[in-house]
Formats: sequence, structure tokens, C-alpha cells
Amino acid sequence: MRTLVVGDIHSGVRALEQVMERAKVSSSDHIIFLGDYVDAWSTAVETIDFLIQLKSDSKCTFIRGNHDELCRAWLMDQKENPQWLAHGGAATKNSYLSADKDKWKLHLKFYEELKNYYLAGDNRLYLHAGYTNLKGIDFEYFEQSFYWDRTLWELATALDPGLTPDSPKFPKRLTHYKEVFIGHTPLSKTGFVQPEQRANVWNVDTGAAFMGGLTMLDVETKEFWQSDPVHSFYPKERGRN
Repeated sequence: MRTLVVGDIHSGVRALEQVMERAKVSSSDHIIFLGDYVDAWSTAVETIDFLIQLKSDSKCTFIRGNHDELCRAWLMDQKENPQWLAHGGAATKNSYLSADKDKWKLHLKFYEELKNYYLAGDNRLYLHAGYTNLKGIDFEYFEQSFYWDRTLWELATALDPGLTPDSPKFPKRLTHYKEVFIGHTPLSKTGFVQPEQRANVWNVDTGAAFMGGLTMLDVETKEFWQSDPVHSFYPKERGRN
């Protein structure tokens, strides 16, 4: 059984179908999705439908992203959030306005059941954004950090590559887990890029909401597969560009 981690999809279900085919995903694989399933492209409803169906056929773990939480809040009360609408939410809103309310209820259940993080038995941590507490996730003061924080990746990219975990200057925040897999902060908004490792942190957000592809990574071997640029599946749309 492989453990496969998937970066931010942002409603790009057509790219997800392609990358799953390229990776030859089977029902014996464990697929961990890092969140941000919606906001950018026009197929938000279709994306969540696909994930719900996939969950019934395969072993899946779904992490909560900040865009998923923003979408859930709008589905609850339809209160306008200009920031959400300006950052991909308008496409998601239009997608849901074309769906019936029974679908809304089904999807709300999906959003409510998302996990803030997943810590595997091999001490690999999966979450959308990051955590801020030096002692690790169990001591985090604000759960919103799990799907909003950007300082974890900022810390990892600023770290002197020569530092080893046993160095007194190595960040304590990074010493608790074998590896950490995140999305949230796109590695590029303007081009096609590969997933990136800094220290023991892997960023798998390769800009599917913008000009990049969608990435699926085998966490053990580090082999990865990518879709075509997601915008190429939606030629008449802007996404978040």
C-alpha cells in the first residue's frame, strides 16, 4: 500500500482525475488530501462530489484548508465575504448556486468532517498550513493556525541548510516529526513547478489555482506525478490569476 499526498486542488477536478490516472492509483493506496478543495475553477461542486465518491471506494484522509472553511461558512448562512469572493470564492459560489440544496447539505457534512491534521503512525504529519507552537500540534493555541499559518514554510525556507536537527540552533518546531507535508503557500503563481522540500517540510502546493499543475507525491519514495497545468483544463476561465 502506498501513501500518496495530494496538494491544493482548488476545484480542479479534471486535473485530479488526470493525476490519479498518471499515478495509477488503486483502492489499496491511502490518499491524503491536504485541503483547499474549492475556490478558483468552476467545478467546485463536481470536485466535492468526486471526493465523496472516492471516499466510498478508497482509503482517504481529508485535511481542512482555509478555503474549505470559508466555503463552509458561506454555505451555512450565505453571508457575503468580499475577501473570499476575490480569492476564488466567486467561482465556488456560482457553482453552488447551480446545485440543489440537498447537495449543499451533503457537502456541508463533508466540510464539517475534515480533519485539522493527520499524524500517521510513522510520525509523519499532514496538515494544510502549519502550526506555531514550539512544542508541536498538541500544544497549538489557535486551531485556525492549522489551516491559515504561513510561518512554518517561511521558517523552513529561511533555515540554514547546514543546520542539523541536533544543532542547538535548529528550530524546535521542526524536531517533533519525521516529516511534515503541507500545502497552502503556492510554490509559484506564474509557472509550472515541482514539489519542494526544505528541512523536513514538504510543500506540495504547486499552484493549481494559478498557472501550475496539481501534484501527487508518494511519501515513502518521493516519486511524484503532476497534471497538466490546471488552467489548461479551463481555457475560458481565469482561476485566481
